[in-house]
Amino acid sequence: MKWDKDLIFKALGDPTRRLMLDELSERNELTLYELTVRLIMKHNLSISRQAIAKHLSALEDAGLVITKRKGKYRVIIFNNEPLKNLLKGWIE
Repeated sequence: MKWDKDLIFKALGDPTRRLMLDELSERNELTLYELTVRLIMKHNLSISRQAIAKHLSALEDAGLVITKRKGKYRVIIFNNEPLKNLLKGWIE
């Protein structure tokens, strides 16, 4: 699959989105609620679930996260393939 490099860099340009990816890479699967709680408690962010959902949309557009339904919950999963693909072109 081919990912849009500009969308990836735009998504990574925001510090809140990078924190979100840090949390997702640490735990891999989180619900929106769990991610919100971790960002507020661990990083002292003053952010709403709606704001996080907006950031997630940018991360999903870039291919960096995938959301799936598990029962009644929406689970957010970190996808590092776009980053691997991006670096592969420069490093190899």
